[in-house]
Amino acid sequence: MSEEQKIIGWREWVRLPDLNISCVKAKIDTGARTSSLHAFDIETFEKHGVDWVRFKVHPEQKNNDFYVISEAQLHEYRDIKSSSGHQTRRPVIVTNVEILGEFWPIELTLANRDEMGFRMLLGREGIRGRMLVDPGKSYYSEKLRVGLERGTSKKE
Repeated sequence: MSEEQKIIGWREWVRLPDLNISCVKAKIDTGARTSSLHAFDIETFEKHGVDWVRFKVHPEQKNNDFYVISEAQLHEYRDIKSSSGHQTRRPVIVTNVEILGEFWPIELTLANRDEMGFRMLLGREGIRGRMLVDPGKSYYSEKLRVGLERGTSKKE
């Protein structure tokens, strides 16, 4: 174990500052290679000759009234196979994540996770070499929010 690797639980509070998401509960899933973020109303557009994606996120679990509108440069599209074997083509972005005061870039696929238990899944590639997972504990990090950044979001 490297001295630089911190321990996280099987679920943690995560911040995605580049996407204006001050707090989202993420399931740490070492069985999943790629990380995924709940997103809907996904649209691609061009900005200065580069492909971007705009989308909405429900960062609060079980709250579909509050959402954040985010934009990021489109990294690529990727075919992702779910645990049930269903394959979908998803947009992929690269954005910074914060956990336990550490910041680093991760790849995130964008997918509607309304039917899933967590708004975000943090896969093994997102934490490889940085964090170790304690499967018997939740929330090594304190809840990051003092209140979601309501100024950057809307009610439907």
